[in-house]
Amino acid sequence: MSELPAQALARFAADWESTLRGERGEPPRLAGYLPDGETVRLAVLTDLVRVDMRQRWRRAGLEKRITEYREEFPEVGDSPGFADLVCEEFVARSRFRPLDVDSFTDEYPEAAAEIRRRFTAAGPRPAPPVLPEGIEIGRRLDDFDLLTDLGGGDHRRMFLARQRSMQRLVAVRVEVGADSDTETVAQLDHQHIVRVFDQRLIADGSTGKPLRLLYMQYLPGGTAEGVLACSRAESGTADGRLLLRAIDTAMEAKGESRPSGSRVRAEIAGMSWPETVAWVGRRLAAALEYGERHGVLHHDIRPGNVLFTAEGVPKLADFALGPGHWNAGNTAGAIGNRAEALRYRSPEALAALVDPAAPLPDTRGDIYSLGLVLWEMLTGTIPFADDTDLTGDEAVTAMLERRRAGVPAAALADLPADTPATLRRVLLECLRADPVRRWQTGGQLAGQLDLCLDARARDLVDPPPGSLWARLRGWPVPIAALCVGLPNAMASWYNIRINKSLIVDELSAVDQHRFEQVALVNNVIAFPLAALLLLWLARRPLTVSYRLARGHEYSPARLARARADTLLIGERAVWIPFAMWVIAGIVWPLALEDAGARLPHNAFWHFFAAQVVCATIALAYPFFLITVYSMRSLYPQLLARGSVGPADRRQLTGLARRSNVYLAAAASVPLLGVATMTFVSTADLWLVIVPLRWLSVGGVLAFVLTYGLFRVLEADLRALVRAIPEGGR
Repeated sequence: MSELPAQALARFAADWESTLRGERGEPPRLAGYLPDGETVRLAVLTDLVRVDMRQRWRRAGLEKRITEYREEFPEVGDSPGFADLVCEEFVARSRFRPLDVDSFTDEYPEAAAEIRRRFTAAGPRPAPPVLPEGIEIGRRLDDFDLLTDLGGGDHRRMFLARQRSMQRLVAVRVEVGADSDTETVAQLDHQHIVRVFDQRLIADGSTGKPLRLLYMQYLPGGTAEGVLACSRAESGTADGRLLLRAIDTAMEAKGESRPSGSRVRAEIAGMSWPETVAWVGRRLAAALEYGERHGVLHHDIRPGNVLFTAEGVPKLADFALGPGHWNAGNTAGAIGNRAEALRYRSPEALAALVDPAAPLPDTRGDIYSLGLVLWEMLTGTIPFADDTDLTGDEAVTAMLERRRAGVPAAALADLPADTPATLRRVLLECLRADPVRRWQTGGQLAGQLDLCLDARARDLVDPPPGSLWARLRGWPVPIAALCVGLPNAMASWYNIRINKSLIVDELSAVDQHRFEQVALVNNVIAFPLAALLLLWLARRPLTVSYRLARGHEYSPARLARARADTLLIGERAVWIPFAMWVIAGIVWPLALEDAGARLPHNAFWHFFAAQVVCATIALAYPFFLITVYSMRSLYPQLLARGSVGPADRRQLTGLARRSNVYLAAAASVPLLGVATMTFVSTADLWLVIVPLRWLSVGGVLAFVLTYGLFRVLEADLRALVRAIPEGGR
């Protein structure tokens, strides 16, 4: 490979970013980025391993040990930076729980001395130290004048401060120097994540202790804790104005004025309270998706870390700053003092505190925590009755048992009466005890919360249990057969009447018998073949929907394929009969002539013209019947499973465009019937006037019905398109 080392590393990092964005199916393989030349190759390999290991240890399920790298590339063990790589693995593995140095050195005896030198003296990570006295309003710390105390505890406090060098207001968190991922978090730039600008380490003049000043974007609208306090203080039915009142209260306490003429505030004021909660949750879920794509999890989602702008836009604070104290004081006594903070942790996060062998939480743990926060905003309380009298491991174990048991039925009664069924379902999916059964990414959750914000879309996805469409979900095959069979039966009646009047009655008795034989052979072959083709093409939507209703799980890729096939089921159900009618219009006359029948003058054109009319009927009318049914009974079940994205949006808009073609076909049926009569002589017109009248009147009535279905389908598609984002989250 002639590529320069720096170029190889840059390409490797870029390909990792593509993996995080979902553009690649799996992480890049190191072998494809190694240059030629033994010395250069070893140096680049060491850097590649370092980058790859850092990315992998931030994502549950992708972790990779140095021993695994050495098995794949034996030369890693000869690298001058081998000890550094081993120490980086120690830091990564001990990030969330204590790691015994002696056990670790047994795995890497050749680097034992360096491991012990770096980590033995440090020992277990201590609890966060207490702030020194004198950190208060009016004091100047480095470049910051502390103006307002925004809250905190003995270990750290948050202040509204003026940064002199930039002449701007910022929020400054003050604590005694602690480990964090500030450089990583400072790279996060998302509209629903509190922007961290930077940090400064200074020495406290009175104690000499190093102080860490983390300064970030200032949001005056308070936190979700203030929203919960306002909700509990008020009685009666809440709506979006509750959120605005809580924000205004927080701003008044800071001396801030309420913005006027805000479009966002007007939008919030017009929402019900469940819609407001879904609106807030959708934005926080998008923040989780963005953080995950950049290799950063939150690990400490709770009401105090959900902040609001003056307009009411929510943002997540302390993104990935919580893990620094994940295993701080991870003992029974230390945990007892944190029981209130742990109430928002996922079951796997709680299990990791009491069981060293338990798997570490990933982004699904953050989704669980966000679900708890949204549930509490919606109802005023979390769905679990935690015992506050217990301490230490007993408290964590009791919380873990309750969460593994699932949301109790009694907690469902706390949901407001106007809670949409979609929001109820989405939150219950967030709070599944098994991470595999939750929403797997923030993007999935954001897409589902989008559905909650559109009344028509959520009624499509989660219809009332006793509604017509909910009852029809269990009968897809009979209903599809009726939707296809009825219009084709009407077309067959028209075809039989026309052919009998213009062709069959003109044949001799022998030729009529031949005609019946050809018709029998054609029908015996064509109808079963068409039915088998339709069932084969519809197999995925029918089987997936059936099995989903009975608790079966499918991969996101399989669900995406089933959704695409479901949107095509109406078109496949009409183009096969359409092709059969047209082919029969050519094959039948040729088969009759081959059988020795003597056909009347213009018989071929009469027969083919009638078949074209029947083909158009088979194309136009069943499409809307089947598509409306599938959009209201089959597709919503697939949409409710998540993994919905821009591809689904494109498929829905494509179906909306193509439906105009079928509406035009429906409008053309009476006109086409009249046009085909130009092949009939004036003397024979009286023979076909009755079926032509039926076709004209019936075609007009059928178009009225079809147009109504078209409008229903159009509105459904628009609602679902509104609920699916245009681009990546």
